Amino acid sequence: MDRLQRFLCSRVLPEKVGRCLLPHQEVCLGSLFSWLLVGGVGCRRRASCVSCVPAPTAGPESVSWRRQGFLTQICVPVESSSPLVMSNQKEVLRCFTVLACCSPDRLLAFLLPKLDTSNERTRVGTLQVLRHVINAAAAQMEVKKPVILSSMKLPLLDTNNKVKRAVVQVVSAMAHHGYLEQPGGKAMVEYIVQQCALPPEAEAVSSGPEPTTGDLQSRVHSILPSRPQIQKLGADSEALAADSVRAISVSTLYLVSTTVDRMGEVLWPYLLEFLVPVRFTRALSPLCRSLVHLAQKRQEAGAHAPLIQYNGNVHLPSPYAITTRLLAVSSHPYVGDGRGAASLRLLNVLHQDIHPALGQRWVTAIPLLLEHLDEYSEETLSQKEWEEKLLVVREEEKTRVSLLWEQEEKTRFLRDSLAVVSDNTWVCHLTLEMCKQLPNYNGTPLEKNFLYKCVGTTLGAASSKVVRKHLRELLETARYQEEREHEGLACCFGICAISHLDDTLAQLDDFVKSDVLRKSAGIFNLFKNRSESEANKVRSALILCYGHVAAGAPRELLLARVEADLFWNMSECFSTKVLGIKVETQDPALRLSLVQSVCMATQAICSSAHSSSFHLSRKAELVAQMVEFIRAEPPDSLKTPIWKKAMLACTYLVTLEPALEEQVQADLIHSCLHRVMAVLPEPEEGDSPQEVSAAPTVGGDPQELLLFQSLYLDTVQVLKDLLTSLLLWNMTPLGLQVMLEHLSPWIKSPRGHERVRAVGLSACLLQFFLQHLQISALVPFHNLGLLIGLFSPRCADLWPATRREAVSCIHSLLYLQLTCVGFSRDYQDDVAEQLLSLKDGLVHPDPAILFHTCHSIAQLIAKRLPPDQLINLLLTLFESLGDPDKNCSRAASVMINCLLKERGNMLQEKVPEIVSVLRSKLQETQEEHILQAAQHSVFALATHHCASVVSNLLGSPLPFDSHTCTLWRALALEPGLAAQVLGLLLEKISKDVLFEESQAFLLSSTPDRVATLLPLAATCALHEVASAPASGPAVLELYPQLFVALLLRVSCTVGVQPPRQLQAKERRSASSGLASRSLEPCSSAVDALQAVLVRGGNEDVVQCMELDGGWQLLRTSAGHEEGVTRLASAMAKFAGPRLPLVMKLLFTTQSSMYEVQRVTSTAFLAELLSSNVVNDLMLLESLLYNLMARQKDTSARVRRLVLHGLANITLGSPDKVQTHSPQLLTAMIGGLDDGDDPHSLVALEAMVGLARLMDLVDAWDLHAVLLHIAVRIRPFFDSERMELRSVSIGLFGHLNKACRGDCKDVFLEQVVGGLVPLLLHLRDPHAPVVTACRFALRMCGPNLECEELAAVFQRHLQEGHDLHFGEFLNTTCKHLMRHFPDLLGRLLSTSLFYYKSSWEDVRAAALMLTGFLVLHMEAEQRPQVDLEQLLTALQLLLKDPALKVRLKAVKTLGRLVKFA
Repeated sequence: MDRLQRFLCSRVLPEKVGRCLLPHQEVCLGSLFSWLLVGGVGCRRRASCVSCVPAPTAGPESVSWRRQGFLTQICVPVESSSPLVMSNQKEVLRCFTVLACCSPDRLLAFLLPKLDTSNERTRVGTLQVLRHVINAAAAQMEVKKPVILSSMKLPLLDTNNKVKRAVVQVVSAMAHHGYLEQPGGKAMVEYIVQQCALPPEAEAVSSGPEPTTGDLQSRVHSILPSRPQIQKLGADSEALAADSVRAISVSTLYLVSTTVDRMGEVLWPYLLEFLVPVRFTRALSPLCRSLVHLAQKRQEAGAHAPLIQYNGNVHLPSPYAITTRLLAVSSHPYVGDGRGAASLRLLNVLHQDIHPALGQRWVTAIPLLLEHLDEYSEETLSQKEWEEKLLVVREEEKTRVSLLWEQEEKTRFLRDSLAVVSDNTWVCHLTLEMCKQLPNYNGTPLEKNFLYKCVGTTLGAASSKVVRKHLRELLETARYQEEREHEGLACCFGICAISHLDDTLAQLDDFVKSDVLRKSAGIFNLFKNRSESEANKVRSALILCYGHVAAGAPRELLLARVEADLFWNMSECFSTKVLGIKVETQDPALRLSLVQSVCMATQAICSSAHSSSFHLSRKAELVAQMVEFIRAEPPDSLKTPIWKKAMLACTYLVTLEPALEEQVQADLIHSCLHRVMAVLPEPEEGDSPQEVSAAPTVGGDPQELLLFQSLYLDTVQVLKDLLTSLLLWNMTPLGLQVMLEHLSPWIKSPRGHERVRAVGLSACLLQFFLQHLQISALVPFHNLGLLIGLFSPRCADLWPATRREAVSCIHSLLYLQLTCVGFSRDYQDDVAEQLLSLKDGLVHPDPAILFHTCHSIAQLIAKRLPPDQLINLLLTLFESLGDPDKNCSRAASVMINCLLKERGNMLQEKVPEIVSVLRSKLQETQEEHILQAAQHSVFALATHHCASVVSNLLGSPLPFDSHTCTLWRALALEPGLAAQVLGLLLEKISKDVLFEESQAFLLSSTPDRVATLLPLAATCALHEVASAPASGPAVLELYPQLFVALLLRVSCTVGVQPPRQLQAKERRSASSGLASRSLEPCSSAVDALQAVLVRGGNEDVVQCMELDGGWQLLRTSAGHEEGVTRLASAMAKFAGPRLPLVMKLLFTTQSSMYEVQRVTSTAFLAELLSSNVVNDLMLLESLLYNLMARQKDTSARVRRLVLHGLANITLGSPDKVQTHSPQLLTAMIGGLDDGDDPHSLVALEAMVGLARLMDLVDAWDLHAVLLHIAVRIRPFFDSERMELRSVSIGLFGHLNKACRGDCKDVFLEQVVGGLVPLLLHLRDPHAPVVTACRFALRMCGPNLECEELAAVFQRHLQEGHDLHFGEFLNTTCKHLMRHFPDLLGRLLSTSLFYYKSSWEDVRAAALMLTGFLVLHMEAEQRPQVDLEQLLTALQLLLKDPALKVRLKAVKTLGRLVKFA
């Protein structure tokens, strides 16, 4: 046998085994069935037909074993893709058909127990065989129907999807063969309905693909996949959707209802029992379709008979229940396979059973509703429009209910139906049923909310008693913990209030006053009450109810009760009292409810015909409450509609009387803007990269994104409405300005989306203002410039949308100006319209095109801007220079320059303000483009008002900061303007008081000189202007004036202190530890002079002075004259061609009231004479004339410098000395005779000059004055000042040198008179004096006409040789006494004068001279000696403090012995 089985499995492919199995052959096939049962038919290679194989005989046990084998083959999963496998399975099922026909009892006894097994495969396979047997052996199974129905109890309870599919297929077969008409058949129907109501989750649990649906009698066959396919198809959602249990069940129910005539009595009205139970909600669509078909068939059978015959059937739903259920599910028509349309069709069919009066109305109304649904899809249908179609409102109620439409969803269909029925009893029953069904929708809040609205609608048509009863029940039974239910409950009350306002408010008030909201007054009893969150939810619902009541209340009744009954109760519900203290909750849901309610109430008030005269006393309180809610929300998110609702409430509130206070209004605007502007909107197609990068990420859910965008757009629109409502209170230019000032921070925001939004809001406000402005008289638009200045820079914003809106704002402002001055609203201004044509240029990304467009916009603005508004516009644009958006900052600069160029001539009086703003703007930032903007602005302004600009810049605090210096340098950009500026600065320097003298201390002997501010500021400004490279041409043009003015300025500031305020400022900076740049007047003038020299092309002069230290000398009092001298020398050397004009200007300063200026100019001119350049330039004559004219100057320093300059001719033009020798000598002698010089400096300079002139002047002219000179210089031999002694003695030597010849005899007396001083000063403590004495004595020798004495002078007094004074003096005295004995008395008396000298060496030398004269005198010379006088003098010197003097006195006394 085993060999046969293996052979058949591998070799034999028999066919059509079923065709050979006749009833009388069953017992003969045991061996073959055994082989089949052992091997199975699942293998593809096995035969499915064994008709040619001889079968051995077998007994009953063998047949049972065969049946088990066939069943096993059915239970094994097969691959549906193989036709051979499918054919094999069909042949096996035919085997069961043969068995059912020949032995039905034994077969059922075998199959039915298999249904009780828990094995999935066994149960599914058994159900497949049972279905096949029912269809194929209907006659044999007719008497077995009760048994088969009874055996289905356990399979009906199986939750496996495969089993469910098999059960549905069996039930379908039963329906076609009359099984369901038997007792227990309704259970099969209920099972099908249950499968139609399967939720989506249950369908997804399927472990394999669902079977397809075909002819329920013969074509419903399951093809079970193999185990690997189960894993693959488990994730195949399309297969699951197409072959799901629910899909098969829905098709089965509909086919059974429509194709099996005998099922009509079974299904009708039995299927009605499944309409109301919530668990069958997902089956409503197929149920309604089946019921509609069944009802229509029954109507055809009996047109006037009621379709529903209750006959005591308590399980059938009442007409009220059916109406309630079908209305509730029709609110969302596309949910649940379009159950809304199916429900409406069923209602239409059942209208006669629901109420006889509804037939005509529903027959026309319901088809129209169905047509509307056919025109749309779930995505395109407007839910609000659909709800409006479901609610018919009488004309007198449309105004009130329209407010509710905006807040809630309502039905129209029900209201019309109630009006048609007009039966209070019927309405009461319907209301009761609706209230009864409310708990059924706890899991579907949308439908429950709709049912609440239906309740409200029916209550509106009920009596007052019914209304009170049901409203109270609704308040007590509502599920307040479910926030979604609050809306439905509130809608119910709102709709009811349309007809029963008093009853509605009464029930709400009673409920509020009940213990539901009452909290214990004791802190220890707080925990005994309901939790805080539960109480908040109740209060939230009640507040919402009051809001809806206000929205639905008749307007003629609302105004009288809104404050006392509505707003007061809302406030009481919102806040609670703990220990007597009123506490407001922080619950966001409660806040949202209050906001929504206030919004609805205020909207209802505004819609009243008497709203304009209504005075809302709680207005300020409500607005403050809304503002608080807005502020409490997160600033950068838009997750709830509380902002939108709160702003909407404020929008309606602000339209009511009384007007809000300014501060309250400002707080409201600021809070709303602060929240809405911060929200980042989602990016849209076409947005710029900046917009996309700044956009937030709401989430990946498209629905969430759509909701966010919708809420965002609605919120922005509400904000626009709020701002325009506020603007209506003050429709004046000032009111417009106030509104735009609130938007200003966001217009200038660094965030692009905030700027776009703010400028867009501004454009809306301006357009609204323009449209609603009523002009009864011409009024000035006094803030036009300020507003245009606010939007103009935005024309270059980084975001194109902002640019476009900014141009629109400017366009509206220009038309507002035209309207204010009397133009009509429809007037088209060419200039204003040109603005719109410039929008294309603003879209261009090229900065050059963008800023050129901004320049064009500024030109158009300049044409229409009133003169008095120009300054406001400019000041606002100056503020925009610091805009975070660099493009806007640059655009502001472009517009400022354009306006200043076009209209700057009108700003004379505003220059101080503009300059001040520019200076402060530079102090705020270091941005390069702002710096350039300020420079261009001050330059443009100065082209119109140079003097005013210079004057105001000079008023800047000293020392000038870098920003002020920048502005000064800007004035040098154009040579013509720079020349004007330099000329004005020169005028300030020259004509103002240069310094002030003040007594710094009470004990101070000399006053301090303090610089004045204006010349000091002008000097600093001149330095800045001259430092700019562009100022070169202007400096060259004014070079002489600049040089002379600054040179004199330097002279006037030497030793001058800074102004007192600057000193105080420096002390404060030092005490506070802050670094402060000191400002020294003289240094500032020197710096300016250097800048002028450099810019004038005389860098060599500057470098020469730097190398010689001349600049440092100029800054000091002691070295100033020397510094001027070195400057003159450098100018003569490197800038000779510029000297004529410089000298000409210096000549005019010789009569200056300031001594220092005369000194400086004289020093400079005097030094020029030491250079030959003055001779080359033919300036010598004029220069000498000018200097000589200053000999009588009141200043000794000037007189001295004059003499110094005259003497310099010996260096620069020695050949011209003889030509001018009389004048030169006269000037020098005049200097010797100067008696107004206490320090003899003029005489000193005269002696120096004479010494320099001696060798060059004409001899005849010199001889005429020799004696006079000698006499005038003799007193200086013994001067205390070394310079006077050395110079005078040296000059005496030069006089002796020049005296050779005819004048020798005349001059001999002067030589003898000066001999003793010259001899004694050889012991002078100062070497220059000694050197001068040696030179003078050598020159005097020849004039004494004593060759021996002259030889002694030449031998002993040569330069560089050491002098033995005692030997020299002894020899000299010997020759004097020998050749000039008559001079003894004169020499002794002269030497006695020097006994009192302040120098001990000179006193000692005088004693030695006396001793040597006495030693070498002869006896006949004794009468010339006054011995007594001599002795007296010597006795005094014996007490001299110097030892050597006392020794010399003793020695000299010893030599007087010869007089004994």
